[in-house]
Amino acid sequence: MQDTLRELYQEVILDHSKHPRNFGRPETVTCEAHGYNPLCGDTIDVFLTLNENGLIEKAAFEGKGCAISMASASMLTELVKGKTADEAHALFRSFHDLVTGATEELGADEEAEKLMVLAGVKAFPMRVKCATLSWHALEAALKGNHEATTE
Repeated sequence: MQDTLRELYQEVILDHSKHPRNFGRPETVTCEAHGYNPLCGDTIDVFLTLNENGLIEKAAFEGKGCAISMASASMLTELVKGKTADEAHALFRSFHDLVTGATEELGADEEAEKLMVLAGVKAFPMRVKCATLSWHALEAALKGNHEATTE
C-alpha cells in the first residue's frame, strides 16, 4: 500500500511538473514577487490578481527549476484562487509546517489535502527549499515585497 501511494504521489508531482497549471504572466497583475533558491538555482515568479473584495482572482507563475519546485508552484496557483490574503497566509503556514516536519497533517481543508503529495520532501532538507520557494514568493507578493528566497 505504501509503495502504491508513493507511486501515485510521484505521478502527481511529475504531472504538475511536466504540465504546469497557470504557467505564464496574466495580463492584469496586482502583486508579484520573484523567488530564488541560491542552493540549486531554481527561480519562480508568482503573479497574483486580487479583486476589489481582496480575493485572489488569478494566480500564475513563471520560472524554471526541478520537478518539485515546478509542481509545488503549479499546485499553489490552483489552491490559492478564490482565497483571501489571510487564507493564503494560513495555507502557506500549514504547508510549511508539513514539509518541515512540524506537523503531519494539513487540516480539514480538502483542497489543501492535495499538498500531501509533497509531504515526503521533509526527509530531504534541500528539497524543502524547492517545495517552498513559490510559497515564499506568494508570501512576499502578498506583503508587497518583490523578492523572496527560501532562506
